[in-house]
Amino acid sequence: MKGYIANIEELAINNTNFRQVLYTAKNCQLVLMSLKPGEDIGEEIHDVDQFFRIEQGSGEAKLGEVTHEVADGSSIVVPAGMTHNITNTGSNDLKLYTLYSPPHHQDGTVHESKAVAEGDDEHFDGQTTE
Repeated sequence: MKGYIANIEELAINNTNFRQVLYTAKNCQLVLMSLKPGEDIGEEIHDVDQFFRIEQGSGEAKLGEVTHEVADGSSIVVPAGMTHNITNTGSNDLKLYTLYSPPHHQDGTVHESKAVAEGDDEHFDGQTTE
């Protein structure tokens, strides 16, 4: 099959990995994330555009120096070159997915925890899912 079709809400809510790459195309990449209470993705800046969608939980999205409250249904667009962070401020896991345009991680990457992710220096190597 070419392309990717799935119930993203169900996948995001059931995901327990800090990061899991679901699908990598030439110009975009679909990734699940799950943040434990008090956990954040870590302040970062990319050379790619990024979209986040919160599926469950509550938190804060920091874009540049401005912090916004986010919860179920929130969407966040981060242009390339902007410092950003997502923090879980709730008492349950924050479930979300993100799209990188173009891809940022190696296809098939799974980081079970933030510590594992921080210890891995992988980056998109040009290999797509198909």
